[in-house]
Amino acid sequence: MSSGQQARAQAAAITPGGTPPEQEKAPADRLLALFDGHRLSPGQRRIAQYLIDHLTEAAFLSITELAERVGVSQPSVTRFAVSLGFSGYPALREVLQPIALSAVAGTPDSREQLRQNELQAAVDAEIENLENVRRLLADTHRILELGRELAHSVPLTVLGLRISVSLAEYFAYAARRIHPDVRLVNRGGSVAYDALLQARAAGGGWVLAFAMPRHAHETLAALRAARSAGLRVALITDPSVGPLVEEADVVLTAGTGSRLVFDSYAAPGMLSAALLQAMADADPERTQARLEQYEQAADQHGFFL
Repeated sequence: MSSGQQARAQAAAITPGGTPPEQEKAPADRLLALFDGHRLSPGQRRIAQYLIDHLTEAAFLSITELAERVGVSQPSVTRFAVSLGFSGYPALREVLQPIALSAVAGTPDSREQLRQNELQAAVDAEIENLENVRRLLADTHRILELGRELAHSVPLTVLGLRISVSLAEYFAYAARRIHPDVRLVNRGGSVAYDALLQARAAGGGWVLAFAMPRHAHETLAALRAARSAGLRVALITDPSVGPLVEEADVVLTAGTGSRLVFDSYAAPGMLSAALLQAMADADPERTQARLEQYEQAADQHGFFL
C-alpha cells in the first residue's frame, strides 16, 4: 500500500465516542451519501451501481478501466462525477478510495451489507415521497374539485407517453369502471394530436396527463396541442420545474423513487388512486351503478377466478 493510501486509511479509521463525523460512518452510508439527492440518468445509475457492487476494486480503477467495466464511454464517467458535484473523475476517486479502504478493514460481508442498505435507502426515499403526497392531500378541496371536473368531462382523455405509459394505462383502466367514456393516448406525434382533437370535438373538456422523468419533448408537444384544441390540462408530474408545468391548468406533484437503476412510482400511483376516489365521489350514484354493472358482467362471463 502506498503512503498516500496509508494516510487515507488512517483518516478513515473509526474512533470511539461522540457523534461520528462523516469519515467515521459505515462505508455503505458514506457511499450512498455521495449519490443521495442527485438525479442520475440510467447510464449514470449503472456507474453508481457498479461502484456499489465492486467498491473495493472500482475505487482504484482508472477512468478508462471503469468505463470499460461498466460499458459506458469515458465522457459518461466524467459527467457522472460532475453530476455528483466533483470537478471530474479523479476528484471523485480521491473520495472513493478511503471509503473502499475502510470497507476492506470492516466485515467480510461489507459488500452485501452495502447492497442491503442501498435497497433500504430506496424504500426510505419512497416513504418520504409518500409523506409529501400525504401533505398534498391535506387540501381535500383541491383534489375533490379536480375529481369533479374530470368526472364531468365526457369524454375524459388520459395521456401518458414513454415511461409514463404505465401510469396512464392504470388510471384509464380504473377510470373506465366509473366513467362512461375514457380515452387513452399513449402514442405521441400526429396520433396524439388527432385523438385530442377528436376528444374535444366529442365534447370533452379535460385531459389528464402523466409526465415522469425523463420528460419527453413529445409530451410537451401533446400538452400544447391539447390547449390549442381547447382542452384544459391536469398534470401529474414530479416536483421538478419545467416547461410542462407552464402548459397545465392544474398541477399535482409526486416524487419518483430514483435511488435504483430504474425509477419507482409509489407516490404517483397513490396520487392517481386518490384522484380516482375523488372522481368516484363526484357522482356516487353513477359510480355505484357502473360498478354493479361491471361486477355483474364479470360474474356472468367468468372474468375472474
